[in-house]
Amino acid sequence: MNLPVDHLDHLVRGSWTPSGGGAADLPEHAAKWLAERTGLVARDTPAAPDSALAVADSALPDAARAALAAVVGDEHVLLDRDARLGRTGGLSYLDLLRHRGGGEVTAPDAVVVPADPAQVQRVIEVCAEHGVGVVPFGGGTSVVGGVQALRGEKASVVVLDLMRLDKLVSVDPVSRVAVLQAGVVAPEAERLLAEHGFTLGHFPQSFERATIGGFAATRSSGQASAGYGRFEDMVEGVRLATPRGEWHVGVSPASAAGPDLKQLIVGSEGAFGVITEVTVRVRPIPAFDRYEGFVLDGWSAGAAAVRALAQNGARGTVTRLSDPTETEVGFALKGGWKMNAVRAYLRTRGITDPCLLIIGWEGRTKADLSAARRATLRTLREHKTVSLGQAAGAAWRHGRFAGPRQRDALMDAGVCVETLETATYWSKLDALRDTVRDALTTSLTTEAHRPVVACHISHTYETGASLYFTTLVARDLDDPVAQWAKAKQAACEAISTDSLGTISHHHATGVDHAPYLPREIGPLGVEVLGAVKRELDPEGVLNPGKLI
Repeated sequence: MNLPVDHLDHLVRGSWTPSGGGAADLPEHAAKWLAERTGLVARDTPAAPDSALAVADSALPDAARAALAAVVGDEHVLLDRDARLGRTGGLSYLDLLRHRGGGEVTAPDAVVVPADPAQVQRVIEVCAEHGVGVVPFGGGTSVVGGVQALRGEKASVVVLDLMRLDKLVSVDPVSRVAVLQAGVVAPEAERLLAEHGFTLGHFPQSFERATIGGFAATRSSGQASAGYGRFEDMVEGVRLATPRGEWHVGVSPASAAGPDLKQLIVGSEGAFGVITEVTVRVRPIPAFDRYEGFVLDGWSAGAAAVRALAQNGARGTVTRLSDPTETEVGFALKGGWKMNAVRAYLRTRGITDPCLLIIGWEGRTKADLSAARRATLRTLREHKTVSLGQAAGAAWRHGRFAGPRQRDALMDAGVCVETLETATYWSKLDALRDTVRDALTTSLTTEAHRPVVACHISHTYETGASLYFTTLVARDLDDPVAQWAKAKQAACEAISTDSLGTISHHHATGVDHAPYLPREIGPLGVEVLGAVKRELDPEGVLNPGKLI
């Protein structure tokens, strides 16, 4: 199974990397491949300048503005156009289209920037008193409409930007517990914890911008979830600001004192309150890590191998399987991957339908890492697996957070590119993948458009796994918003019909998935969430239009 690394180093190395200013370039070979696969016609479609976007005047009442300024200071109630436009929506394809002049932008009436949890609490109380909607805002990375400045039944809405809540409050090295304020951005959280020898171990693709509060509010899951768990597994306690008062939940590592109300807050998406502090489990920084790439022949073989790893307790800290289409996309688009040469080599090893498997291991000692790797390799030996060595693992790791920059370059070239995710039990996994792929392909295929629908297993469990889909298609010049909206609806219907999968594994509900939530939790579940909402937010000011 092992292949000398130096044999493939020149074939499987590098990634599509940003150049100057954090932007990404679309390599010539990538543009050629897109034209061949999707019918993309070369065009230049840069983002519209902010000055070209229509932003309505602020409708925040003077009395509400004065009351908010009395809490946070005049300089932290921002009414100017640029500040409001900068907190308009998240990072979904449709959000980005709107910022490129492809639809109406819905800007908040003001941006309020409190300094601490006490100010957050008072801001929410003021908004409730004046009937002003409140949208919590962290890194702005939502891709499901979770930070859209919707007014609901309110005449005005403000964005509550938590960027000043950026502190590590405390570290308990004995218990391995830390308290972080909600506005701490993930890289800064890692830096602050590293000063004490710890890591959170939470690395979603949004890592560069997302915040601790956002992770908790959306039930985030990171690329290393196989080793560290999902974010809700890391949460030991939460401090929440609500119109009814402040709420602290979580006093011990485990409890039988009734239902776990902490988990009612985690995933509540700002609809029940604004998370201001999160108590998290932390772990010592691993001293050693190793990432490798493997290839299996076909989706069924790859999924079976990953299931065996999960059920045998032999996963790496990172375990990620790309289907044949995503493997092709990776080979074709990422600079440094020599697709034809790699495919030729794989054919000599009996691989005709390659699926790329990336596995990463960590350990406090070399012995720990080696033991974990041996357990993985023992399981993989039972499957038809070809090793690509550490070069492939290093290439994936190098570009693991580059997706948003890659998407900007693709959109500049006229490509509709968007993702969605779900999860189900192992016995339903193939049916779910086929059904969603068919829905996306059918809804996007026209005489001019040929979509590429790629998929990977992003997170694994003993009982099942998540599926993460990426769709590439030439953008409809007449109505690109309707083009993707139709496809997303088709995919959501495919997922939620007959409970084939969850409507969201880690992107949350937001606006996009709210219509499908009742199918998953039932009418009674919706009533329960509605009752909680009314109890904590009787005036309905918290994140209007989200979750329920």
